[in-house]
Amino acid sequence: MAEEKTLRDVPVGESATVRRLTGEGAVKRRIMDMGITKGTDVFVRKVAPLGDPIEVTVRGFELSLRKDEAQHVLVS
Repeated sequence: MAEEKTLRDVPVGESATVRRLTGEGAVKRRIMDMGITKGTDVFVRKVAPLGDPIEVTVRGFELSLRKDEAQHVLVS
């Protein structure tokens, strides 16, 4: 079985749809509070020079996510 694709794996300039969140407790709640929920489209705008954070557009606004947070967002 192939490894699941996360938001961290989406290249700059591409969109993905959230399939599910894998974090627990405060991490999962924080991601959901930012508007990243199942079925949401996420566009990766840019990545900082050292790879962290990742800037994304979700529901018409821009967010910065740490790589470890993006790792908890499974996409298709």
